[in-house]
Amino acid sequence: MACPTEPAEKGSAATARPPLVRELLLVAGLFLVYKLGRQLATGHTGEAFANAHRVWDLERFLRLPGEGDVQSALLHSDGVVHVVNTYYATVHFPATAAFLAWLYLRRPRHYVWARRVLAAVTAAALVTHLAFPLAPPRMLAATGLIDTGQVYGPTVYGASPETDSLSNQFAAMPSLHFGWALMVAVGLIAATRSRWRPLWLLHPLVTLLVIVGTANHYWLDAIVAAALLGIALAVIRVPRRTAPRATTAEPGRERVGAGISVPEGPDGPQAPGGLGGPGTPGGQDAPELVGAGR
Repeated sequence: MACPTEPAEKGSAATARPPLVRELLLVAGLFLVYKLGRQLATGHTGEAFANAHRVWDLERFLRLPGEGDVQSALLHSDGVVHVVNTYYATVHFPATAAFLAWLYLRRPRHYVWARRVLAAVTAAALVTHLAFPLAPPRMLAATGLIDTGQVYGPTVYGASPETDSLSNQFAAMPSLHFGWALMVAVGLIAATRSRWRPLWLLHPLVTLLVIVGTANHYWLDAIVAAALLGIALAVIRVPRRTAPRATTAEPGRERVGAGISVPEGPDGPQAPGGLGGPGTPGGQDAPELVGAGR
């Protein structure tokens, strides 16, 4: 027995679906810009560590929870740490790609909106990475945290920033892991009608605990990502749902009573049975009732 699913958008919403080839090229181009932008921010080692000390001191001043508390909970089990590292390494891009693919097929208007929001947040994040290079907490001795990816595996980063040619390890703020995960949850809540849709917020919550517990990000990295997403959502408004069309009556017919259709005559609706009302051609004035009915 097939599980019931929400119907796809119909009518004008369905025609708004962008061409697939163009969208694939656009998303691939955005991904390349994302990777190249991170490469442009490589280096700046001294500045990245100076900023890391500033962020760490600011978190302590704000009395934010220690990242070490989350990591200590994970380190009680080697298996849990391995699962968390795998989540960090494998869920980020596939989850976002699946989210966009589902919207494209089932909610095209929401797809265009979500793609624009993700592009805006990513562009703002790349600018921040260039302007504010930041060493993650796993590199900062003052945090007392370990690099769980290097110790327990798997990891997506090289052993040191200088030898890592695939990613910029000083692009910690803001956390696109958290920003994209939060957008996935917001987008699915906006595009679906299920009463269980708030459970999608578990995705960014789990992602937050993962990025902090693995010492890849500070709390402030996630806070800044959420702020950028909030600005993007305020500027790029979510599309409204299409209201169902009301059923219109056929021309020349009028609903009378409960489901009775009466032909329309030149001087108004005719009485049932073809008899006209008072004053109509072929009709007679109804006799006045006398007696108990008065």
